Amino acid sequence: MVIGKIAMNLAKLREKLSYQTLLLGSVTLLTSGMLALANRLTQEDIQAAEMQDIKHTLVQVLPIQYDNNLLQDTVVLPGMDGNLLTVYRARQGERVVAVVFQVSKVGYAGPVVLMMGVARTGEVLGVRVLKHSETPGLGDKIELAKNNWILSFNGKSLTNPVAAQWQVKKDGGVFDQFTGATITPRAVVQAVKQGLEFFTAHQAEFL
Repeated sequence: MVIGKIAMNLAKLREKLSYQTLLLGSVTLLTSGMLALANRLTQEDIQAAEMQDIKHTLVQVLPIQYDNNLLQDTVVLPGMDGNLLTVYRARQGERVVAVVFQVSKVGYAGPVVLMMGVARTGEVLGVRVLKHSETPGLGDKIELAKNNWILSFNGKSLTNPVAAQWQVKKDGGVFDQFTGATITPRAVVQAVKQGLEFFTAHQAEFL
């Protein structure tokens, strides 16, 4: 009698577990389907917003006249990290007068991603921060909205200053560091310098 009752209870328990599993699976499937649908419906809007952000940044790092559509005049090359890198070209007539591309370096809290514009002559036209996770109030002074420090790269090249001075002042260079946050500006200085070295190494491919 007791054994029969136990068997009955186990059967009921299995039924309950099956029901719960089925219910959980159905909810998961339905949720996944809704997320996939939402992603598909918003994909074009997301891409349009990303392109708008890129356009906005391109204008900021290219304070010169050009007469072509940068987004339609690009070259894709192996970047400094081995991944493919898109280089945007600014033209006056047929002549490429400047290029824009991304560079990055690991800062205090993660990668600091920058967009930099370089003139045909090898001078930095502008640098802006695209993404970072640096400490608010300290490392985030690399943003133009928080501090003008990022403008200190304007007009600089691999010969101005010389290679040994492409460092923050604490390391013997010419670029200011932030009180309590040397790692972040140090990473940005190194990233911009490497960007200029990339430009020098590949300029024959996009000029």
